[in-house]
Amino acid sequence: MIEALNLTRRYGDFTAVDQISLTVNEGEIVGMLGPNGAGKTTTIRMITGFLPPTEGRVTVGGKDLFADAVGVRGEIGYLPENVALYPEMRVSEYLTYRAMLEGMTRAQARTRLPETIASCFIEEVEDQIIGTLSKGYRQRVGLAAAILHEPQALVLDEPTVGLDPKQIIAIRELIRELGRERTLLLSTHILPEVELLCDRVIIIDRGRIVAEGTPESLKQSWIGATMLRVELKQGPEGVAEILEQIRGVSSVEPIDGGRSRFNLECEDQSDPREAVFRAAVENGWTLLELAEERASLEDIFVRLTTRDVTETPAPATEPSTKETGEPTDEEVTP
Repeated sequence: MIEALNLTRRYGDFTAVDQISLTVNEGEIVGMLGPNGAGKTTTIRMITGFLPPTEGRVTVGGKDLFADAVGVRGEIGYLPENVALYPEMRVSEYLTYRAMLEGMTRAQARTRLPETIASCFIEEVEDQIIGTLSKGYRQRVGLAAAILHEPQALVLDEPTVGLDPKQIIAIRELIRELGRERTLLLSTHILPEVELLCDRVIIIDRGRIVAEGTPESLKQSWIGATMLRVELKQGPEGVAEILEQIRGVSSVEPIDGGRSRFNLECEDQSDPREAVFRAAVENGWTLLELAEERASLEDIFVRLTTRDVTETPAPATEPSTKETGEPTDEEVTP
C-alpha cells in the first residue's frame, strides 16, 4: 500500500534521512520506532508529501507521490505530532471546513461527518469550541480530520505524545479500531505502544533503518546468551561459587552485591534450571524465584540506538533555516 524507495533528505552538509526504503502492506499496522532526532518525523513528512525528499520516491496504492500528488493525498490520512486545529471553531464546524478542503460536496460531508464523529468517539464534544477541549479530545478531533475523506492509509506521528495515561489508553484503543479497516503507519518512541499495536516494527537511528521485523522476530534475532534470575530467601556464604560450578553456567553476578539474588549467564544451548533447582535442594536453600530472562523490545532498542561516546553525535534537531536555508521539522507547518 505504502512504498518508499531510497528516501533521503539533506540540510546542507547534514543528512537527516539517509536512503530509507520501507513498505507497509495493505491492512498492516507498522510502527516506526526511534529516539528523538532519529529522522522519524522527516520520513513521515516525505511519505505524506509535506516535505520534498532530496532523493527517492514514494508510491501509495500504486500512485506516485510526485507524479500524482493530489491523488496520493486522497489515499492518505495524516495526523502530525502537533495537530493544527482552529481553537476558535467548534468541532463540527472545523470538520465541515476540513471536508470542504478535501474536495467533498456538502451532501458528502453531511453523510460522512456523523460517521466520523461516532468512530472517533467525539459525539459529546461536537458542538464544543476546540480551544476548550482537553489534549486527548484534540487528538481525537485530529484523527477525525485525518479519516474524514476515507483514506486507505493512515499515517500517525507520535499520536500519544503529551497525553496522560488515561488519554493514552483511549487513543490506543481508537488507533486499534482504525487499524482494522486501514493500512496504518505509526511513528513513535514509546515502546509499549509498538508492542501493543503493531504487526511489524521498523527501528530508525541517525536517519537509517537499523532493524526491521515483527516484535517477536526482533527479540529472537537479537537475543544473546540465556540469562537466569535466581532469588533465595536467605543466601549463605559461598552461594555464588556453588552456582558457578553448575554445568552450563558461564558466570554469576550478584544483584545489588547481596547473597540472595543473582543473574546467571548460561552457555549457548544450555538450560541449567533443573541443576540450579537440585543445588538449592541439596544445600537447603529456600528458592523464591528461578526464571529465564527474555530479551525485550526495550533491550533491542537500547542496543541498536545507544551511541558510542567517542562518536560525534548527530544534531538532536535538524539545522536551522539560518544555516541551510531550509526549515527544520519544527518549523514546517503541515
